[in-house]
Amino acid sequence: MKLILGTMRWAKLDYESAQALIETALDNGISFFDFADIYGSGRSEEIFGEVLSDHPTWRDDMIIQSKCGIRPGYYDLSKEHILESVDKSLERLQTDHLDVLLLHRPDVLMDPAEVGAAFDVLKEQGKVRYFGVSNMNSSQIELLQQHSTEKILFNQLQFSLVHAGIVGQGMYVNTNEPEAVDRDGGILEYCTAQGITIQAWSPLQASFESWTFIDNPHYKGLNEKLELIGNKYGLSPAAVAIAWILRHPADIRPVLGTTNPEHLLELVKATTVELTRKEWYELFIEAGHQLP
Repeated sequence: MKLILGTMRWAKLDYESAQALIETALDNGISFFDFADIYGSGRSEEIFGEVLSDHPTWRDDMIIQSKCGIRPGYYDLSKEHILESVDKSLERLQTDHLDVLLLHRPDVLMDPAEVGAAFDVLKEQGKVRYFGVSNMNSSQIELLQQHSTEKILFNQLQFSLVHAGIVGQGMYVNTNEPEAVDRDGGILEYCTAQGITIQAWSPLQASFESWTFIDNPHYKGLNEKLELIGNKYGLSPAAVAIAWILRHPADIRPVLGTTNPEHLLELVKATTVELTRKEWYELFIEAGHQLP
């Protein structure tokens, strides 16, 4: 399954709701769960751990990923904080290891050798199996990789029909348009070439101010096109937006933020279709982007 279930808003769930959401995910092929130590100040991990403790056999079928590095008012990717954060996440999740650890945001004061040392300790202790980053550009990843024996396998980036800079920048190569400015070191192409899987966070979000573009009056044309294509494939507009991400050959994995089991079932249907090239570009243009 190419979908990941995000847990940023799980802190508001009660036990029964969390259990139903996990069951729905597992029953429909979603086994990858994404956390961060800051989600609900740790409550998202706690509620998941409470459910998992009552269903220990589920753990073998799960990929559990968490992130660390954001602290109140600053970023911290020191070795001490990374190790401490993982220990606390494991305690809250009630598991003995993370399948994946991501560094949540770039820390300007980061010592790459120190990060590499933290990775070594976590791997040797069996607390983390695989490592990645989030919101980092190609140079930052290269710097970390030079100081770590563990390959960086994932990069979690904001990506959606509306927030589509990682694909838009590549279209404007050799032009004088503002979109041609390389803001992230060609991160899409870099990750693809290095075998780093991109995870798309907020795949239905327009902006922090207006939130989702689904049924958003500011994106009338886009929603009409999503509905038209959805009628063709038997998908909801939101599922079409997820299918648009899945259509990219870089094998990008959307991180779904829903806490509604019924909505999750709708989004899972995105994996059953492949949009045509023409449909992909039509949606891109309706989202407000232009072709050079």
